[in-house]
Amino acid sequence: MKKIMFNDAYGLTQATIEGRKKNTRRAEFTDEEQQVLNEADDVYMDGDDVVAHFDSAEDVRFATRYKVGEVVAVAQNYERIHDEICKTSRYDGLYVVLSNTAGWRNKMFVKAELMPHRIRITGKRAERLQDISDEDCIKEGIRKFVPNFPVDFPIHPIHYVVGDILRDTPREAFSALIDKVSGRGTWASNPWVVAYEYELIK
Repeated sequence: MKKIMFNDAYGLTQATIEGRKKNTRRAEFTDEEQQVLNEADDVYMDGDDVVAHFDSAEDVRFATRYKVGEVVAVAQNYERIHDEICKTSRYDGLYVVLSNTAGWRNKMFVKAELMPHRIRITGKRAERLQDISDEDCIKEGIRKFVPNFPVDFPIHPIHYVVGDILRDTPREAFSALIDKVSGRGTWASNPWVVAYEYELIK
């Protein structure tokens, strides 16, 4: 089983576990592959592959990380979830074992099979980052924020928030999030990404 990591600083792991986040966009292409996609006459999905189609040359195919229908573990460090893991384990010394591993504080090193939360990939497509709709921004974990006292925000009484980011529209909040998570200028560069849809199953 594979695992998938979401940003904790902006609450994206928690949003997934709560079922609020149902989409994720992944930059799975190298700079060279981005160039091929940029030059293609058409880009589309064929099964689990992204195809860069050329009218006058051979098509180029790129494999994607996750397949539709695949069940993937949501990565969390052991320190955060050890109580949930130990409840389902018959091994009394599991806490001691886990606390002495690199995965205790770093979820890059955890075992997928020990993760208590899973998602199923239900769909995917290749698209430019800026092609995201307002609806998909919400599915990426952006929340609508309506202050108790609209007088505090007389021009825009409704805002959109994720972590400490507060913006007037879902796209503005998502673009700020992407630049925080993936590096400044990512939104402006508008790379090709794989947009995954998923559902929480555990």
